[in-house]
Amino acid sequence: MLTLYVVLVALTAVERLVELGVSSRNAAWSFARGGVESGRGHFPAMVLLHTGLLVACVVEVVVADRPFIPWLGWPMLALVLASQALRWWCIATLGPRWNTRVIVVADLPLVARGPYRWIPHPNYVAVVVEGFALPLVHTAWVTALVFTVLNAWLLLGFRIPAEERALGIATAKQ
Repeated sequence: MLTLYVVLVALTAVERLVELGVSSRNAAWSFARGGVESGRGHFPAMVLLHTGLLVACVVEVVVADRPFIPWLGWPMLALVLASQALRWWCIATLGPRWNTRVIVVADLPLVARGPYRWIPHPNYVAVVVEGFALPLVHTAWVTALVFTVLNAWLLLGFRIPAEERALGIATAKQ
């Protein structure tokens, strides 16, 4: 199962690279329409944390000889896949407005369809679920715990407040 787990983590890394490509294209779209970026200071920490998650998933499993436990691993795999589906639903819903960075085009109304009908930051729900589920597919519980705590600190302390401020400024100008 270790080989399949490494493939899963590698596929997740490829998916993240695809996201970065989409994000880069969307950033150009936003900037061409007067988009303003906010919250740059926390972005390198987020990149480091998300890269560290992928590396730590494999390192912990190999170094600590973590087993695959079917009653835990299969449900966690289902959560990983569900988080990917939610993430791409968010990307599809926001279209060219979706980005890994906080870039807001002031004259565009807030999106209130797709998953945004029910929760204000559904992409972060996907990040949180993936952050604990991906390591737990192969019982990398230390990685799951550390990522969850650091991710909560970054999201709640920096990222979501930066987005809320940026969206608040943009909607105030409308």
